[in-house]
Amino acid sequence: MTKIGLINYGMGNLHSVAKALEKAGGKVALVSDAADLKHYDRIVLPGVGAFRDCTSALKNSGMDIALKEALATGTPFLGICLGMQVLMDVSYEFGRYPGLGLIPGAVKHFPADHPERGFKIPHMGWNDVILSSQKETHPVLAVLAGQQVYYVHSYCCMPSDNNHVLAACSYGEHPFAAAIGSDNIVAVQFHPEKSQRAGLAMLEAFLQWKP
Repeated sequence: MTKIGLINYGMGNLHSVAKALEKAGGKVALVSDAADLKHYDRIVLPGVGAFRDCTSALKNSGMDIALKEALATGTPFLGICLGMQVLMDVSYEFGRYPGLGLIPGAVKHFPADHPERGFKIPHMGWNDVILSSQKETHPVLAVLAGQQVYYVHSYCCMPSDNNHVLAACSYGEHPFAAAIGSDNIVAVQFHPEKSQRAGLAMLEAFLQWKP
């Protein structure tokens, strides 16, 4: 059974993500000690909360360095919601804060006029996953073709290189990255653990993925 290291940095919906990964067929362990991260077949970074708090927790625990070392060896990685955003170079959430710099680009707020145009912030609920037609469909995301998934976010990723955008979505005619990736990294803005059958199918695909 695939051993999954679920990074525990003191924030996030660990219980629901762990249950979903177990239902998908994985053996999940919460990882709080950075030195233990290298012992897992796959790594998942969930996230709910503020960008600054998340990156600070990762850096203070040494988990940021351990994660980069694990990824350098080819360990498959899945980032979820905030766990996707922290992969970027920088976030403009409540200031300007550096990310892990694993995917070039920035995290920005939805346009300021969204609420007055009738689009509530955060973007919350079911919406599309539009798979890129410019490249081969990512094997982790292929099961989402024609499906909707569940989003909860006020900020979104804007990769500087479109080659890193694996899927897109739009809210109030404002496009954003629904999924990004590079090599053994794949990350999604939506919550697969809240996306019912579609989310479970995606997690199953992640467990079978061989980058």
